Amino acid sequence: MNSRDDALGRTRDERHRFPGHVYSQVIPEPDEIRPGGRPPWADLAPAARRGLSVERVARVLARRGQAGPPPEPPPVPGDPDGDAPGASVLVALFDEGGEARVVLTRRSRTLRAHRGEVALPGGRGEAGETPWETALREAREEVGLDPASVRPLGWLTPLSTRVAPAAIVPVVGALSSRPSLEAQPDEVERVFTVPLSDLLAEDAFLEERWRREGSPGLDDEGFFPIYFYRVPGDLLWGATARVLTDLLTMVAGDLALGDPPQPGG
Repeated sequence: MNSRDDALGRTRDERHRFPGHVYSQVIPEPDEIRPGGRPPWADLAPAARRGLSVERVARVLARRGQAGPPPEPPPVPGDPDGDAPGASVLVALFDEGGEARVVLTRRSRTLRAHRGEVALPGGRGEAGETPWETALREAREEVGLDPASVRPLGWLTPLSTRVAPAAIVPVVGALSSRPSLEAQPDEVERVFTVPLSDLLAEDAFLEERWRREGSPGLDDEGFFPIYFYRVPGDLLWGATARVLTDLLTMVAGDLALGDPPQPGG
């Protein structure tokens, strides 16, 4: 394979990885890229992907045993003793127009790491904090979200990244209405919200398979999946996309089952 071309026919110097979609980030190029798989919800009818409420998310988490506080995250590669400081992110959801929306930020371009990337509010924990306390503190510092306005719903699968081997614990919370938020400019360039149903929409999701020399892969050839979501004016990828894919995969499975009968119905 030509060192300047990947399996999708793109040069290493190509800045816009998704022709026709406008976004402000420059996505890094690994040593090799291959096409990925279909979205986990590919067989779900488009009409069934609408009307996703916060209450439905809460029911799915409860049914999977993921309501309440998260358990201690397991050791992760690169930190078998759990010595590195952990981190937590907040998946803050609220209903508007019949759809659950998630709060997202675009990180400041002055930061040392992940500059300009779309992220969930969150960051590293402090001594004695639980993942829930970390996520609420960081959300208050980054976007001014009042911790008292967030109702805990549950947690998602902990994950780690190449640059942060310690576990990142995603926690899910509900807001009663659209919050009044203000980006803290030293950390956040922009704060915005996206309906979960838009992330489930046709052509929103893309998976690639990446390989990097010296980095472990998840298959026999050393490739690992990278998820992307096209959102208006931006691109969601990396750890944030992994967290939301975990949530959306769970919810899509529930949507495929249809609405269960309600008590007394």
